[in-house]
Amino acid sequence: MSDRVFLDTNVLIYFYSESEADKRQTSCKILNLNYCITSLQAMNEASNVWFRKYDWNGVKIQKHLDNIELICSEVIPIERNTLNLALSLKDRYGYSYFDCMMLASALESNCSKIITEDMCDLQVINEQLKIVNPFV
Repeated sequence: MSDRVFLDTNVLIYFYSESEADKRQTSCKILNLNYCITSLQAMNEASNVWFRKYDWNGVKIQKHLDNIELICSEVIPIERNTLNLALSLKDRYGYSYFDCMMLASALESNCSKIITEDMCDLQVINEQLKIVNPFV
């Protein structure tokens, strides 16, 4: 295990993708090579996508969420200070509020990278956190 990396929602979704084999393989490689952290927010967002886009039932989603808790080294909650940091990141960087919540969670978890396809690849946030898009 090398870097502490934060996994955005799309990595969790691709980990179980049945239609995007390349992205699934990339997600699996990320999980195998890093100390992976995600948040309850990412799990909530993934659950919503699995309900809406994949028409999965609650039992299937719960199994996948249980598995995420096993394969990720940490799953962190959202605290009030996370909200405050997200608000300042929103003002500074202009990402969506929910993306800023992910950034704030990653910063608070002392991650060196956030793995996502939703933000500017290779941008560094607060001189600490690099955004990495492995799906390009």
